[in-house]
Amino acid sequence: MNPHPPATSDASETVTPQSLRQQYEAGATVDELVTTSGLSYGTVLNRLHDAGTVMRTSWQTRRMRQNPQARKRLAAHLRTLYEQHGATLTELAAAAGETRRSARRLLIEAGGTMRTTQQTQRMRAAARAAERYKVALSLRARYEDGATVPEIAREHSYSVATVYRLLHQAGTRMRPQHHHGPARDPRKRP
Repeated sequence: MNPHPPATSDASETVTPQSLRQQYEAGATVDELVTTSGLSYGTVLNRLHDAGTVMRTSWQTRRMRQNPQARKRLAAHLRTLYEQHGATLTELAAAAGETRRSARRLLIEAGGTMRTTQQTQRMRAAARAAERYKVALSLRARYEDGATVPEIAREHSYSVATVYRLLHQAGTRMRPQHHHGPARDPRKRP
């Protein structure tokens, strides 16, 4: 069923799995690789598989060929999400409508470098800490404008202890505590 004659052993040895993968990832189809390499269809598929190539569907190839600029924009967008917002490969795959492997390939195409899991966790922890500090500063401004801790806690759906902790983190100078309840007789000891 193969319309192309089998390649000679010399031609077969000069076409490496890595070179086929590079051509395929640049947008060539398997049929085009068969034509240019002189190898059989099965041999091309086997070499692509040996090189660890993630195969595309026909609609992915069409989309890739119709708008290569869109692919570059998507890759750049994924790199931004990855490097500046700490997104994981799973999140990038969901954003791109691709697999994790495809998202990784796009990220590398855009010049991104992969992080370890620990680096991602540290990056996300730092982002959460920065966000928490911004919240603490906004609570501090509200407190310094005269709001009480219980009022702030109700407004933001935080516990009173959380509000105190955030105010402390923001370096807030606390007002003296008010005793809410009946006035105490200074002569009586509790």
